[in-house]
Amino acid sequence: MPVRTSDSSPSSPSSPRHGKGVGLGLALLSAVAFGGSGVAAKPLIEAGLDPLHVVWLRVAGAALVMLPLAVRHRALLRRRPGLLVGFGLLAVAGVQACYFAALSRIPVGVALLIEYLAPALVLGWVRFVQRRPVTRAAAVGVVLAVGGLACVVEVWSGLGFDALGLLLALGAACCQVGYFVLSDQGSDAGDEAPDPLGVIAYGLLVGAAVLTVVARPWNMDWSVLTGTARMDGTPVTAFALLAWIVLVATVVAYVTGVLAVRRLSPQVAGVVACLEAVIATVLAWILLGEHLSAPQLAGGVIVLVGAFIAQSSTPSKGSGQPVASGGPERKLSRPGRAA
Repeated sequence: MPVRTSDSSPSSPSSPRHGKGVGLGLALLSAVAFGGSGVAAKPLIEAGLDPLHVVWLRVAGAALVMLPLAVRHRALLRRRPGLLVGFGLLAVAGVQACYFAALSRIPVGVALLIEYLAPALVLGWVRFVQRRPVTRAAAVGVVLAVGGLACVVEVWSGLGFDALGLLLALGAACCQVGYFVLSDQGSDAGDEAPDPLGVIAYGLLVGAAVLTVVARPWNMDWSVLTGTARMDGTPVTAFALLAWIVLVATVVAYVTGVLAVRRLSPQVAGVVACLEAVIATVLAWILLGEHLSAPQLAGGVIVLVGAFIAQSSTPSKGSGQPVASGGPERKLSRPGRAA
């Protein structure tokens, strides 16, 4: 999404300098909100809720909160039905179902670090689907991300984690590629571009409808929500965890993320977005007692560096230059997240 600037003076509240500071604050808040989703969800899963039921509660609750925005932007149903359906299936239902299912088998930090392979996978889309050239700098980002992932999952010991959990986390990364691709749809349409808040609202509604069929919430053990869950041995009210997931880790996270991108360049927003994996890993370490080894932590840093290089290397549509080729400044695709 293009960066919006103001013509007001630097000292005014709406000046570009002020807008950038607000944007950085919003981006950081979004990263913290997204990063806390897994830490709040895992105790509910361990308390007896199926991962799909937790996802359904998250998406359905957020869809209900965002319903007024969906009504306001109802024209999107006629103008961009394909975008709304694709966003709901991939960026909402697919990413979160795979991610939460992975949480039931592997640590939060590992699941999110694998999901952050998505920016590197986007380069595969750029190279083999869009048939645009990829330069060495972009390729280095992919190699770094894959090499760091090998350290995170400890391939030298025959995979230190559950294989199905790793595949589910990789599925979340693949679905997140759909988020990156779909978020670029209409970005060059100027005033005719679909409002991102409307797309998010309808994406949540579509995701909730799909997950209702898949998760079958009428079979859920609703009594778990009236009791307590344990966060590294400490009892926490289950409903409070659910409220955090719906209101903070979904609604606040999505909205602040979109508003941040409106005030920042995609490159800067992408840097702050990478903090989500760091925040999630630290929170899981403190609140859930999920400790990672030194090689895994080093691998996580390498994954984030590679993901950032790959994410910041994707040019806007219509660019004839190779990915990550440098040169004149140009608009980039709006980055996005769905954990």
